Amino acid sequence: MKLFLKEQLPLLLLYLVQMLLIPVLYWLSGESRPFSIVLYGIAISSVVLILYLVYRYIEHRKLYTALSHPPSASGEYLSSLGNAPLPEAVHEFLELIDRQHREQLNTHVHAMDQHIVFINRWVHQMKTPLSVIQLMLQELDDEVAGSIQEELERLRKGLEMVIYTSRLDRFENDFQVQSLSLRQAVSEAVSENRRLFIRRGILADIQVDAGWVVYSDAKWLMFMLTQILTNAVNYTSGTGKSVTITAQKLGSNTILSITDQGIGISSEDLRRVFNPYFTGERGRQYHESTGMGLYLVREICSRLGHKVELQSRAGEGTSVHLTFSSNSQQNQ
Repeated sequence: MKLFLKEQLPLLLLYLVQMLLIPVLYWLSGESRPFSIVLYGIAISSVVLILYLVYRYIEHRKLYTALSHPPSASGEYLSSLGNAPLPEAVHEFLELIDRQHREQLNTHVHAMDQHIVFINRWVHQMKTPLSVIQLMLQELDDEVAGSIQEELERLRKGLEMVIYTSRLDRFENDFQVQSLSLRQAVSEAVSENRRLFIRRGILADIQVDAGWVVYSDAKWLMFMLTQILTNAVNYTSGTGKSVTITAQKLGSNTILSITDQGIGISSEDLRRVFNPYFTGERGRQYHESTGMGLYLVREICSRLGHKVELQSRAGEGTSVHLTFSSNSQQNQ
């Protein structure tokens, strides 16, 4: 109704001016008319105007309602807005806009799908030469092979991050929540990165009850644990230090904590560590940082119904906490 009155406001003002001009014209012309006749004419004109406004409102009511209350779901505004010329024209215009939008969206989705397919194929093609180089390392000296092995692991982790990043937009088609042994998942992640631990002289201290079970996706959980463990080891300088992995129950939730003895994170950077491509002070010290690891961990957690938190102080190490809800399976 407010929109209708705003639209008819010029007409109402014009009508008011006309009703004021009629007595003035009678007075200027010198014609004497009873005031009751003048009021009668104004009353008849007002009734005609009111009937017109009522008819206009009823005819365009759906259009005004649609404009005053935008739809909450896509496509709701494409329902009929009435048979009057203006609502029909608006309806046809909206259908045209919607059709063009859907065509552009389909084109964009198709291009994205092709891009993801290309990335996946490219990553798998890159794995072949890496495997060949891995075999060739057996013929080299241990010292030389160790340096090349380190670079190979960086390449593998980089390719892994590329493929998981590309799959994130299609996450709903690429995950399966199931009950997992938390200790087994942690042990597999540590074993997967054992060469990194050995090379850096860092110990892995796993303090997780073997009987504890969480609901998650095995593949995505392994990726998250690998990202967190890699950060913990890479940002810990010196040998003989350890990365401690513990778990505790808090109500119906299970909290997995991964704590390192590394350089820590400054208070200025702490609030932005989950932003994509943010490396901060640690990234300036360790140039291999991409700033994508923790961002992907947060995105994956949000999709799996988990929660990730980070506590750190510069020079005192960092703790990353993954919270697994007992009802995360039902939430998916």
